Amino acid sequence: MSETGKPRIGVIVGSTRAARFADKPADWFLGLAGKREDMTFEKLDLRDVDLPFFNEMASNFWMPSQDPKAVRWQETLAGFDGFVVVTGEYNHSIPAVLKNALDQAYKEWMRKPMGFVGYGGVGAARAIEHLRGIAVELQMVPLRNAVHIGGGEFMKVHPLGENGPIEAIAHAIEPAANALLDELAWWAKATRAARMADAAGALAA
Repeated sequence: MSETGKPRIGVIVGSTRAARFADKPADWFLGLAGKREDMTFEKLDLRDVDLPFFNEMASNFWMPSQDPKAVRWQETLAGFDGFVVVTGEYNHSIPAVLKNALDQAYKEWMRKPMGFVGYGGVGAARAIEHLRGIAVELQMVPLRNAVHIGGGEFMKVHPLGENGPIEAIAHAIEPAANALLDELAWWAKATRAARMADAAGALAA
């Protein structure tokens, strides 16, 4: 939780490829989200995390992780009240580096909302459906509303197409982004209040 008392949201950039497109929608989304007065947002770039492939004895739900990089990632996630994942779609699913980052924690994801911004031919629709299932298994709240940058709109902003600015298609995707943010604000506040109540109950027991 931030010092202002507003829910703190991590925006996860779900690709680490040198030629990734993710920065363009991530920066656009962070700019739009930054106009909100009810939440704060920070970028979590998986390039900066440098996680190894998951190699622990078990999830940290069952025992502490041993790798220092995994522990640092868990400590980072613990400070957030919710997340938005920016992802492409690789062979009908999510990037391997993103799945690995999700697997490297458990307790720090629990009882927090997760929203999605997807891009690609079909707006990463199938990848986002996979992410929703993963979020459920992590005991999260996957949000209904999502941003899908796909089809002709995707080609207007991708380097293989017109390579225009995201603002050129904002009219098509901003309503979905605002719906996502409204839903995220509700769930971030509700789940944070529940977690705080649980923590207070545990201390009183």
